[in-house]
Amino acid sequence: MSTAVAAARTPSPGGPRAPRRDGGRRGRRTLVLACLLATLAVAAVLSVTVGAKPVPLGDVWHGLTGPTGTENDIIVRSLRVPRTALGILAGVALGVAGALMQGHTRNPLADPGLLGVTQGAAFAMVASIIVLGVTDLYGYIWFGLAGALTASAGVFALGMAGGRGGPTPVTLALAGTAVSSFLYALTSALVLIDDQAMDVFRFWQAGSVAARGADVAWQVLPFIAAGLVMALANAPGLNALSLGEDVARALGRNVARTRALGVASVTLLSGAAVAACGSLAFVGLMVPHLVRPLSGPDHRWLLPYSGLAGAIALLVADVVGRVVARPGELEVGVVLALLGAPFFVALVRRRKPVRL
Repeated sequence: MSTAVAAARTPSPGGPRAPRRDGGRRGRRTLVLACLLATLAVAAVLSVTVGAKPVPLGDVWHGLTGPTGTENDIIVRSLRVPRTALGILAGVALGVAGALMQGHTRNPLADPGLLGVTQGAAFAMVASIIVLGVTDLYGYIWFGLAGALTASAGVFALGMAGGRGGPTPVTLALAGTAVSSFLYALTSALVLIDDQAMDVFRFWQAGSVAARGADVAWQVLPFIAAGLVMALANAPGLNALSLGEDVARALGRNVARTRALGVASVTLLSGAAVAACGSLAFVGLMVPHLVRPLSGPDHRWLLPYSGLAGAIALLVADVVGRVVARPGELEVGVVLALLGAPFFVALVRRRKPVRL
């Protein structure tokens, strides 16, 4: 009897130790999440204070809490804060969309543009300028968003053709490439016949969060919020899909529904970000690779990490663009391309890409 009681009281190797191990892993992941949030806060402060005209922290606080109409108050409230808010929204959206796209296609080189989002937005915006005479940013941003959503829906419909279980990673990639190439050709033909459309398209194609008021951030916020909710709901299903479609079905997951939810989330997130800020390369492609060693394969952690890291990367690139070209500035899309391309090459050369 005493032996049985002692055995019952003795911790088994797989019993109490496993929760401690899981608790330690969760604690580390929570700590990383807190560090990313703190880094994002620092990047946001830099974005508000650093520029062609530096603004002291005291003036920033004065402009936010008790503005009196001074020059620094106007810079902070009318320019820097809306620009920073839009940068955070776009960075979070593109980071999460990139992680979702790589997970669903199981392609480490996939980015949100694979669904035709970028070229769909570009074509719709150029067409609205030429056909309807829309010249205001607050007007053609809606056409850009509608074009992004329409292009993604077309890619998803083509990916479903010929298959009973919904679109596969291969069909999505092929359909996205075909639709993007077709829309790019149409956009190129349109901008050649209209100088105004060419000017707007060139500025939009470079990618920028400058010269956007607070109204733009409010316009895209509902779409990004809805996309983030759908992305978080999609995370458990995506974890199951990473084990293989057969295993996911055995676990009770509806593969077609899971993929449709993921594609809808990518469309809303990347479509809203691209319509508001233009083509921002390397955020959705690079950020998931940076945070995956910290989060592991669990998309419940990978998605928040990717969103925060995307916002940090975009804000830092925007600040760098203001500093290196004073009194002018480089567009954030240009800086992301200049910094992102060699960094991504170095990341691939230093270690093998994580298998998805």
